[in-house]
Amino acid sequence: MTDQSDLPHLLREALVSADFTYDAVAELLGPTAHAALGRNETLPGRRRTSGGSPLETLVRLFLLQTTVTAEQAEAALPGLVDRLSVEGILEQSVSEVAARLDVRPYAADDTRLWVVSDLTPGLDGAPQSVGPDHVLGISPASTSLAQMTIRDPFGTALDLGTGCGVQALHLATHCDRVVATDVNKRALWITRFNAALNDVAAKIDVRDGSFFEPVRDERFDLIATNPPFVISPATGERLVYRDSGLPGDRVVEDIVRAAPDRLTEGGWCQILGNWIISADQPWDDRLESWLADDPYGTDAFVVQREVLDPAAYVELWLKDSGHHGAPDYLTRYDTWLSWFEEQRIEAVGFGWITLHRTGLADPRRELLEWPYDVEQPIAPALRSWGDAARADIGPDSTLLRATDVQQETLGEPGAEDPATVILRQQRGLRRARQADTVEAALVGACDGDLTVGQILDALAQLLDRDAAQTRATYLPIAQELVREGFLTPA
Repeated sequence: MTDQSDLPHLLREALVSADFTYDAVAELLGPTAHAALGRNETLPGRRRTSGGSPLETLVRLFLLQTTVTAEQAEAALPGLVDRLSVEGILEQSVSEVAARLDVRPYAADDTRLWVVSDLTPGLDGAPQSVGPDHVLGISPASTSLAQMTIRDPFGTALDLGTGCGVQALHLATHCDRVVATDVNKRALWITRFNAALNDVAAKIDVRDGSFFEPVRDERFDLIATNPPFVISPATGERLVYRDSGLPGDRVVEDIVRAAPDRLTEGGWCQILGNWIISADQPWDDRLESWLADDPYGTDAFVVQREVLDPAAYVELWLKDSGHHGAPDYLTRYDTWLSWFEEQRIEAVGFGWITLHRTGLADPRRELLEWPYDVEQPIAPALRSWGDAARADIGPDSTLLRATDVQQETLGEPGAEDPATVILRQQRGLRRARQADTVEAALVGACDGDLTVGQILDALAQLLDRDAAQTRATYLPIAQELVREGFLTPA
């Protein structure tokens, strides 16, 4: 790539002029074509973009991957077609122009960005093959990490394994300085281009190197990473965006073990990952063991969102790499499954890991299997967990019921008392837990006026129970209710 330092800024001006934004593109395509494009089908979108306006041209060029006339390209990107072709973003013939990289408008909450990446493979059922240095664009995984990343104002942040740089762009909206690292030199160039395209190049320091190697003497207030976490046998082949080259789930384990040392006191690390569910050890014991020797008082909240059996997992990633239907598909499938069997891998878990370096003794750990619907972005709930995990609840504590908690009762029609009481959150993780009479009454009575001890004593008297035993039983439950977000300290 050549040095055309003003090119990202000129491209940005052209995109703004054409109103090439997420909202405008969605409106142009309409719900049917927009949804079809999400399924990698372009025909409905082509039918909606035949008018030749600059916006339609850019949609056809970059999102639908169709050729446009040289005149249309010049009208949408005035004075830039030759320069973008030199950089490998476009390719032109005498009369037509095609995209060689994807330029995509992106929106998340209040963030509006443009993201350059490699073209989306497999549109309209075409062969889905990618090179080993493929730079992935916006994906469900990158969106998940963006939604779980805490957006407090921070001084320093690290995007570990930046890819196209979308996490670094997010981090630059609320952090003073961002370091973005990767081993893929194409990814590094694209990240620098994206930083300039979105006018945050001064905030983002892009570095070449593996994992924490480029930042070995630095600490950060926030680390966000979507590492190459795919669990596969070492066959010698490697797609850098998804394959680490390390055996099993070592890439995630190594990050979990190393991250606390790279955090400032009070710093956070958020990881999207896969992990092995083996025949020999429960998944939560496995992950908790990765922090067993941590000297930094690191709290950890792990949420297992999904579990795939070996066959479904192998099929997913063979399709991702374009091998589904290839002549060697069954051989690759069999090799991968055989390796899973040899390693006694019964399933693969997927989810979120949030680490919080507190420097305090008695680190708090919660490992939760929660495949249910959650509120997005989930980051505020993860941030709140960090505070709740450190709340020390005793008889003199005054608590408030979270405003989103509702009570559900189940039982036979006409029965005097419900058989089951469920407390359910409407926001955040939307947790639910079954409660007995005392627990439900405790939550209902927590309005900030009485202490927990006073409420439990009153309930013991009302229900003719021993007061001391009621306190002994339900004070730990009050602690749980705070840590799970049903109650908050007043």
